[in-house]
Amino acid sequence: MNKNYTKFQQNIIKNYYENRDAISLQRLSELVTELYLAEGKARERQWKYILPVLEKIGLPADRIEHLRKKDDPKLLAQLVEELMAKQ
Repeated sequence: MNKNYTKFQQNIIKNYYENRDAISLQRLSELVTELYLAEGKARERQWKYILPVLEKIGLPADRIEHLRKKDDPKLLAQLVEELMAKQ
């Protein structure tokens, strides 16, 4: 870590990276809720937020493409449950 950071800041940074997957899953869960409620252009906007999170958590590109084509929030919700069960 950079020596310019205080010990407190170093711990915050370390904790963030240790919990990055859990943070991403939480964010994905929130986005799924938003997707359920969205319609039209708002729905497309939600997918713009969801796709990078799916990539960040390491989901294979073909599965991401499948989820996007189906455009089914239930499938995303099942994925979140599956991933949370693995933690």
